[in-house]
Amino acid sequence: MADGAEMSTWRVEVEQWFDEAKAVGPVRPSKRGGPSLTRRAFLLAGSMCVCCQPGLASADAPMVKRQAPGFYRLTLGDFEVTSLSDGTNMLPARKLLQGNPTRLEEMLKYNYLGDLVETSHNSFLVNTGAKLILVDAGAGSLLGPGTGHLLDNLRASGYQPEQVDEIYLTHLHADHIGGLMAEGQRAFPNAIVRVDKREVEFWLSDANMRAAPEEAKRFFQAATISITPYQRAGKLIVFEGNTALVAGVRAQTAYGHTPGHTMYMVESGGEKLLLWGDVVHVAAIQFEDPTVTIRYDVNPSEAEHVHELAFAQAAGNGYLIGGAHISFPGLGHVRRDGATTYTYVPLNYSFG
Repeated sequence: MADGAEMSTWRVEVEQWFDEAKAVGPVRPSKRGGPSLTRRAFLLAGSMCVCCQPGLASADAPMVKRQAPGFYRLTLGDFEVTSLSDGTNMLPARKLLQGNPTRLEEMLKYNYLGDLVETSHNSFLVNTGAKLILVDAGAGSLLGPGTGHLLDNLRASGYQPEQVDEIYLTHLHADHIGGLMAEGQRAFPNAIVRVDKREVEFWLSDANMRAAPEEAKRFFQAATISITPYQRAGKLIVFEGNTALVAGVRAQTAYGHTPGHTMYMVESGGEKLLLWGDVVHVAAIQFEDPTVTIRYDVNPSEAEHVHELAFAQAAGNGYLIGGAHISFPGLGHVRRDGATTYTYVPLNYSFG
């Protein structure tokens, strides 16, 4: 430990350094024989200058240009629900949404959106403790490089595809079924696939595909490619209408977007989450105006009725909803703002 004389000498030197630095004059060498104050001043001043120059003090690191793994965990009673991102793609909203064009443009602009809206593709993994259930399987390789990330995110979330016991499909559009297959094999080799009978009869029909407009045939082809391998393996089970599937999960009809479009009510410990599928495509528009449909709707009038009913029930009962195309993680509540207008309230983030 330094004695009193050394401490006193050091204090004098420090005071002298500050005084002389202020005067921008030369600093005298130390009488202690150690490093001179001139050297100390040089080193300290040099480090201060480096810190003051932008970029010099930081590492020259490349930009990462990718997001963290896309999963979000939610506890629902005794169940664990994991929202899984399959990715995003650009939806030509003004072209596909069906409503007053001027009003649609105004609403998009009001919500800081353009003609192209980046749209989430969400699936939901429900662990009941007895069963591991996946609701919708993402696009796989059918929709371009922006999607097809479900399997990676499922693994990142702590699960493996082989652990999935059952897959419940809201409908058979490509972005919900393409992920059933990977590299020509069933991506979920141990899973049973369940879907509404009306959906299977419509999309796996050769007659319907032949009668469809040319631009719509791809929907039928995607369904055949994705569903047939499970059907041949005895892993496809159809159900009809509103029905309980396993303890805590019930199918609920929402026909209109497609002939057998289905929602799934998940309930545990008095808490409820209704997984909507494609009830909503552009939240910024359709909650405020439930009459807006999308060109992909097979029956627009039925789809509009489903919007109004689903919004009213969610707002009235206060349960959580999960949307396939609501910004990831796609979980939240619905609030009624008027006789026929609603607001989507995203779930408050929880780290634990």
